[in-house]
Amino acid sequence: MSEHGRVLVVDDDETVRDVVRRYLELAGHEVTVAGDGELALSLVARAEPDLIVLDLMLPGIDGLEVCRRIRQYSTVPVVMLTALGEEENRIAGLQLGADDYVTKPFSPRELALRVSSVLRRARAVPAAAPARLVEDGDLSVDPSARKATLGGEDLSLTTREFDLLLFLMTNAGTAFSRTDLLEKVWGWDFGDQSTVTVHVRRLREKIEAVPAKPARIATVWGVGYRYDRT
Repeated sequence: MSEHGRVLVVDDDETVRDVVRRYLELAGHEVTVAGDGELALSLVARAEPDLIVLDLMLPGIDGLEVCRRIRQYSTVPVVMLTALGEEENRIAGLQLGADDYVTKPFSPRELALRVSSVLRRARAVPAAAPARLVEDGDLSVDPSARKATLGGEDLSLTTREFDLLLFLMTNAGTAFSRTDLLEKVWGWDFGDQSTVTVHVRRLREKIEAVPAKPARIATVWGVGYRYDRT
């Protein structure tokens, strides 16, 4: 499964754009750049890329607003660039539907590897996933088509949300810690566990009748989360 694609890099720092472009092109990606949010939105509307690298601190329309607008019509993977210590903005970005993040200052090589990893996951059926439909009442997940429906209606899920839902449903009844989920769904050996918390919250908003009182994705206090069949 290919891990190369068309990547839009959005950052107001020309040096950062040039360095990121060079590393991504060396990794085999086709790269377009934008220095502000307005141009980024125009480029996405004109020809949606396979992935967006998005700095949150942009002049004019900031990265959070760019992400919010894109998520109104697209599930294209978004990797955020955030400054060290900007936890509040990072959480806000994840809540708006970003798939991943890298903190500045960052290694361009690490960012290129993260981009390839997200693209690979967005296109591939997880190795542990069944080939057939995974169903629970009116909720259905098709691993091969990477499509999920609820009550016959398509669910708009980001790459990470889809992978998380599929993993939990495939392992229904088993409790997993946030560390377990970071490793098994994100493929991270370490990372910010709040990433998992935010994605679970977003999933509940999309699949639970009453998100504040979830019937499917249960919180297991002191452990993490468990999927309960309805």
